[in-house]
Amino acid sequence: MKKLIFLAITAIVCVSCGKSMQGAGGELVGASAPSWGEPNPYGMVLVKRGSIEIGPADKDSLWGSHQDPKAVSIDNFWMDDTEITNAEYRQFEYWVKDSIIRERLFSMAGNDLFKIEEDKDGNPIEPPILDWKRPIPTEKRANEDELAAIKSVNYIHPITKEEKLDPEQMIYRYEWFDYTEAALRRNRLKPEDRNRNTDIQPDPSAVVMISKDTAYITEDGRIVNETITRPLSSLFDFLHTRIIKVHPDTTCWVNDFNNSYNEPYMRNYYNLQGYSDYPVVGVSWEQANAFCTWRTDFLLKALNLKNGRVIEPYRLPTEAEFEFAARSGKTENKYPWQGDLLTGEKGCFLGNFKPERGNYLKDGHLITARVASYSPNEFGLYDMAGNVSEWTSTSFLESGPEIMNDMNPEYRYNAAKEDPYAMKKKVVRGGSFKDVANFIRSDARSFEYQNEQRSYIGFRCVRTQVGTNNSKGGKK
Repeated sequence: MKKLIFLAITAIVCVSCGKSMQGAGGELVGASAPSWGEPNPYGMVLVKRGSIEIGPADKDSLWGSHQDPKAVSIDNFWMDDTEITNAEYRQFEYWVKDSIIRERLFSMAGNDLFKIEEDKDGNPIEPPILDWKRPIPTEKRANEDELAAIKSVNYIHPITKEEKLDPEQMIYRYEWFDYTEAALRRNRLKPEDRNRNTDIQPDPSAVVMISKDTAYITEDGRIVNETITRPLSSLFDFLHTRIIKVHPDTTCWVNDFNNSYNEPYMRNYYNLQGYSDYPVVGVSWEQANAFCTWRTDFLLKALNLKNGRVIEPYRLPTEAEFEFAARSGKTENKYPWQGDLLTGEKGCFLGNFKPERGNYLKDGHLITARVASYSPNEFGLYDMAGNVSEWTSTSFLESGPEIMNDMNPEYRYNAAKEDPYAMKKKVVRGGSFKDVANFIRSDARSFEYQNEQRSYIGFRCVRTQVGTNNSKGGKK
């Protein structure tokens, strides 16, 4: 079970201990590479590599599921032991808010102390970066200009006159480098590197067209995310930019359930302390990816790694990783627990779902439950069935795993804004508090559109384990 805010960070240790070639006696002794001592990620459990048959284990004519399992093997990865909570997501949004305030204290209030313009050696930093060590002044101690900058992120509701954080201003701009696309031979910068067949002469005038995501804000404040197609010119063509509004859609509670009174959830679920340990909802696939990017960058800045060293990024789990983790690495498991029963020895339900028609309360909860309210599976993961469905990184196709490789299977399609909406489906897994038992099975798959925000969909992060660990994974 995670604490609300993680402040203590253990540094990654990088040791460079290359062997000297002198004294090798002319023998092949090998040369060592830098070694990484990566700490266990906070709030995560290690899912060890293993093999499993993914997909429905048996036919079900009532629900239209067909038995077509596929044997796959999956490498080690770390996974959040619970779904991302409201408190954890608020940490992301408050970071965005504080970064905006610091920028405005610098630009609106003319306070140069909130930007770092020189490094420790006196060399200029271009552009200057925010100084996160300098606290934002309290409203009582701020001068008039500083107070205006601090309050500029709020708005006053025209009807209720309530002053609160303006979700329209909570904007996060981020970049990511597409290592996979950059590595494909067809995208090599040199024509002679694109084809290994020596019978084919490379055409130096051949043009390779690439798609690049870019984003900007117009003068009237509109956010524009677009995909441009242009000739390949450098590795920067694989550096993508996106701008996302990070505030969850709290109105999802009203829009997802017609003819019901869910206004209290709309007003309180994300905002009240009492719901802090509940899974965040109303977050789109696009927002969940932005969170993963921020979480990676947040850790990198804290570790202060030198010489451009990187860590494995936080990301959404693949569909196969989620199913493998949910089934505790066992093909025979239809649920995160053993057997087909939905209750334990004492008759208590093993997850948060809809046990009977309309009887949401039979499992003890009306809507979502506080994370880790039920026992974990054998891997130590909570709520892998029920509570909220969860985004995966996998793009949805009806054929699903059939078209994927059997080693670390994944299908990704980075849909452009201009693509048909049907191409923007992403796989969701696990089922939710509103679903009946069949839909919370670990082998059941569904989808949602990447820009949709639902009251029953949340997410958790994973991170590939660094290094080689040959310990045997989950049992088959």
